[in-house]
Amino acid sequence: MHFFILITIILIPLWGFDSNLPVLQLNPLSDEEKKVILYKGTETPYSGKYYKFNKEGIYLCKHCNAPLYKSSDKFESGCGWPSFDDAIPCAIKKTLDADGYRTEISCAHCRAHLGHVFIGEHFTKKNTRYCVNSISLKFQEKKADNIARAYFAGGCFWGMEYYFEKLDGVEEVTSGFMGGDVENPGYYDVVRGGTGHFEVIEVLYNPKKVTYETLARRFFEVHDPTQKDGQGPDIGERYHSVVFVNNYNERKIAEKLINILKKKGYDIATTIRAKKQFYKAEKYHQNYYKKKGTKPYCHRYVKRF
Repeated sequence: MHFFILITIILIPLWGFDSNLPVLQLNPLSDEEKKVILYKGTETPYSGKYYKFNKEGIYLCKHCNAPLYKSSDKFESGCGWPSFDDAIPCAIKKTLDADGYRTEISCAHCRAHLGHVFIGEHFTKKNTRYCVNSISLKFQEKKADNIARAYFAGGCFWGMEYYFEKLDGVEEVTSGFMGGDVENPGYYDVVRGGTGHFEVIEVLYNPKKVTYETLARRFFEVHDPTQKDGQGPDIGERYHSVVFVNNYNERKIAEKLINILKKKGYDIATTIRAKKQFYKAEKYHQNYYKKKGTKPYCHRYVKRF
C-alpha cells in the first residue's frame, strides 16, 4: 500500500503536464549569469559583450538557446545595453516589473530575465526599445557561404512574398522598400510619393539549394512583367516591375530571361537597376497573406518559360 502511494506521488506531477510541450534543455550558468538571468539583476552599462556589436545573425537566450532577436532589428540607442526595436514573434514574455511601472522582458520559452522594454522614445520608426543585458544572450552568426540575397519589385510586396516563400531553398522573404534616396521610409511615406522607392522583397536563399536564375524565373512568372503602370489594380510608380541586381552575373541572368520573353512575344516593362539600400517595411506587412490565411489578389503564377 505504501509503495502504491509513493508511486502515485511520483507520477501525478508527470500526468499533469501536456506531453506535447517541449522539454527544456537548459544551459549551465555561472554565478554572474545567475544574478541577471535567474535573479533579475542588471549588468553594468557599456560593459556587455554585445553593446557595440554589429555582426549579422540571431541573438539567442543564454539559458535555453531559444531565438530572441534578429541583428537587423538591433540599433544604437546610447543607453549602454544592446537595443532592439523588434523581437522574433512569440519569443518574448512581457510582465509588469516589481517596481510597478517598467515592463520586464523574459524569454517566453524558459522565463530567463532579459531586461526591459520601453515604448515611445522615438529612437526608430517602430518606437520600441528592447533594452537587453548582453549576459542574457548568445549570438549565432549567419554563415555567409550558405546565404545570399536577391531583390525584386513586382507590384504589391505582399503577393510577391507569398509566392517566393514557397520555393525550396528560400530561407526568408522580407517586404520592404528600395530604389529611392529617402532614408528609413515608412509605408505611408512611400504611398504619398516623392521618395523614389519601390515596394520590394528581399529574398534570403541558400545558393546550394536554389540558383539565382530560378529566383529570377519565379519573379517573371508570378507578376505581369508587361504592365507598365503598376501591377493589376495597384497603379503607381512604387508598383513598377524592377530587378535590383547585386552584381554583373545577376544582371546578365536578368537580361537573358528578358530576351527569352521578348522572343516569345512579351512586351517587357521590367527594368534592371543596381541594388541600393533596402529598408524593411513595418511589422504588419510581413507574412501578410500567411497571417490572413488568404491568397494574393493581384499576383498569380503563370508559366512563361
